[in-house]
Amino acid sequence: MEGQWTVFTPSLEGMKFIKSEGGEMLTKPFLDCCKLILPVIDKFGAAMTLVKTDVGGNISRLESKYMTNPSKYNQLYSMVEEEIQAKTTKSSSSCTNGLLWLTRAMDFLVELFRNLLAHPDWTMSQACTDSYSKTLKMFHGWLASSSFTVAMKLAPDRKKFMEVIAGSGDVCADMEKFCAAFSPFLEENHKFLASVGLDGMKAS
Repeated sequence: MEGQWTVFTPSLEGMKFIKSEGGEMLTKPFLDCCKLILPVIDKFGAAMTLVKTDVGGNISRLESKYMTNPSKYNQLYSMVEEEIQAKTTKSSSSCTNGLLWLTRAMDFLVELFRNLLAHPDWTMSQACTDSYSKTLKMFHGWLASSSFTVAMKLAPDRKKFMEVIAGSGDVCADMEKFCAAFSPFLEENHKFLASVGLDGMKAS
């Protein structure tokens, strides 16, 4: 494997640790994995500033809570369950809100990578706009939606972007592996949030 490296390599390695032996989603490995995708978002430049800020902020919020008591919050959903008991899930600064929007932003990125793989003829801007309309747009108000639409026009040249993230490995193969391996974790988050009636929350 030495010498074969793409920008997805660290997150593909990290995904192996997201679930415990008992099948529970673990907080730190999940957040670490999301963090490892930030360098990919960086390569999009100005087009992804909003996404990067959003993802980074939600990771920090969940991580700060986790750090207050790592053993208590070892399982990802324990923070949400605590907020359900305290009836604070709907607060804009809640960890529930953080997990929901982090998961949605990751849905957007997975959909974007899928578009890049499935539509080699699309420009980056087309791939971004289509992914946005399938994932985040329905939860955004007019202002966020407008800002996003403008930002997508700043998307980098597709060929240059693929060259920058390629490294020394097969970037398309790794992108495909990332989408296949990470999607089930995101689906599990949605399933859990839906089971407690929280998956449909919109942006305030």
